[in-house]
Amino acid sequence: MFKVAGIDHLVLRTANKASLLEFYIEVLGCEIERETSPELGLTQLRAGSALIDIVAVDSQLGEIGGPAPVKTGNNLDHFCLLLEPTSEEDIRAHLEDHGVPVGDFASRYGAEGQGQSVYLEDPDGNVVELRARKTT
Repeated sequence: MFKVAGIDHLVLRTANKASLLEFYIEVLGCEIERETSPELGLTQLRAGSALIDIVAVDSQLGEIGGPAPVKTGNNLDHFCLLLEPTSEEDIRAHLEDHGVPVGDFASRYGAEGQGQSVYLEDPDGNVVELRARKTT
């Protein structure tokens, strides 16, 4: 038997690669770890211990998945990024500084138990949940 240790990576297909890269790098603070050729179409972003792969739908990799995702038909409900300890006020201020609409924080259950988190959307309409790690 094996035991899942965490999320290794997730792949987001997009028709708007530049706007998604800007969002995940400038707004959420991910860093480019690796890029393939433009023909292959993959950029991998470091998100803590995991990777977020951004794939252009008009690239070799992107074409394998079919048509571009749309806001009314995404194939992903949401994913949650665990942040280093920070306050709700700091998260809200940072997102608002970047023009990202911020909803209400709510108590939700996740990998580290119950905690406050907030949902937001990336430029393609994918829902991202942000949850700050609890201080010990």
